Amino acid sequence: MNGETKPKAISSAEPYVKAPLLYKGKVRELYDLGEHFLIAVTDRISAFDWVLSPAVPDKGNVLNSLSAFWFEQTAAVQPNHVVHTDVERLGDLITDREVMKNRFMVTKKAKRIDIECVVRGYITGGGWRQYQKTGEVNGHKLPEGLRKNDRLEKPLFTPAAKNDVGHDEDISIERMKELVGAELTEQLQEKSIHLYEFARAFCEQRGIILADTKFEFGLIDGEIILIDEIFTPDSSRFWAKEKYALDIEIDSMDKEPVRAYLSGTDWDKNSEPDPLPAGVVEETSRRYRDIYNRLVNG
Repeated sequence: MNGETKPKAISSAEPYVKAPLLYKGKVRELYDLGEHFLIAVTDRISAFDWVLSPAVPDKGNVLNSLSAFWFEQTAAVQPNHVVHTDVERLGDLITDREVMKNRFMVTKKAKRIDIECVVRGYITGGGWRQYQKTGEVNGHKLPEGLRKNDRLEKPLFTPAAKNDVGHDEDISIERMKELVGAELTEQLQEKSIHLYEFARAFCEQRGIILADTKFEFGLIDGEIILIDEIFTPDSSRFWAKEKYALDIEIDSMDKEPVRAYLSGTDWDKNSEPDPLPAGVVEETSRRYRDIYNRLVNG
């Protein structure tokens, strides 16, 4: 992931995994290994609810490797679903180890809790839009006079109910209690904020602001387990410290070149978009490698 070689982009791991495919998301694929799952992270990229072409080289490697890094960093404070990320242990299940070695993890089978646990440390994005209209974010009343991108006095837990089709739905903590119970809600809120504060401090030491992030949790024999991905450019909003400012749209360290390009075209967002230009793909790939190097290599 140092950029010296450019691996080929893959749009699906199906040619490389000899196991039943259970689920195919916008980026991830879930395979059944019997006792465990295998989660493969492709190089597919999505924006405005469309999966775009072509795939972005190294994106899947970065997302998976970053998640593996963070799962290891946080394992002592929050159990997670990772069993291993060693391609050699999979034997003949993998047809091309070089392609797959950095883009999968074998995980425990947890029962997913259908809540996206969002933590916001700064008032921006969808939270800012809510605040402008109501002075609140997901039912949290905030002080008057906040400016876009202000750091919040305390991180906010702003959950969303997961929908497999369409957008997740922002909900209040009271609504979350109705859906999953008060005790589980309080546990997930505490765990989510604790994880966010851990990662925010880590990022700040590397000149990066973790503006907001989201987690997914599951249950195994009644124990809360951290699942899916954590602190990646697809699940978190990272800002370079040197670009931080109030009242502007900060260029985030993720697929912003794709969003900016699409927003500058006449694409109607209701029909399949044209393929992305090579320059946009290359810049997006570079950004994913950059955030990985800044976080992991300091």
